[in-house]
Amino acid sequence: MKMSGNNVVITGGATGIGFAMAKYLSERDNQVLICGRRADRLDQAAVQLPGVETLRCDVTEASGRQMLAAYVRDEVPGVTMLINNAGIQRDLDLTLGPADFDRGEDEIAVNLEAPILLSALFTPLLTGRPGAAIVNVSSGLAFMVERAARCPVYCATKAGIHAFSIAQRIQLAPLGVRVIEIIPPAVESELNPESRRQRGAARLPYMMAADDFVARAFAQMADDVDEIRVAMEWKQPK
Repeated sequence: MKMSGNNVVITGGATGIGFAMAKYLSERDNQVLICGRRADRLDQAAVQLPGVETLRCDVTEASGRQMLAAYVRDEVPGVTMLINNAGIQRDLDLTLGPADFDRGEDEIAVNLEAPILLSALFTPLLTGRPGAAIVNVSSGLAFMVERAARCPVYCATKAGIHAFSIAQRIQLAPLGVRVIEIIPPAVESELNPESRRQRGAARLPYMMAADDFVARAFAQMADDVDEIRVAMEWKQPK
């Protein structure tokens, strides 16, 4: 797969893995549009990534997804890649019944529903484009739930993205749209920051730098790997 000359849309592209993806792709002659919900983060990303376009929208809302698809259709001709990266992670205590679910954001809407429905809107835009692809970012925790039982819905939604990617790959193949799943290990980001602070995980040696992760993942994408896994590299504490 060619890694330059693409027209790419990245959800959740203002921070973490999404930002590292936008940086990597923009430095290699790709046109990149990042979207997100936080205007301040998008403004910061725009300063750090000259040439990358930003758009504020909420892909958990039907109106936000439709607005993004319409904007891309009208203002970003020749789109070739959608990267479904936006996601949240929450620690949940299942012994509390529904109380813990109601106190924060809906992981199912962000992590599972949004990429599925956004992909449906983008499929007609990508069909017939040379090199067209949908990239879904899942998680290694989809396959090792016992290590992260503290965030059960996150693990379940990422397992759902894995299953969906397989079915989507089969169905979209006749349309010429590749479906690629990227399965990150623990990566330095703003994901579930309060839990990471409490566990002291932000500096543990198993956290991979986002730039390193993206470089390794995109190297596999260039080699036409459809299910991309990046092994953790342990760093010696300073």
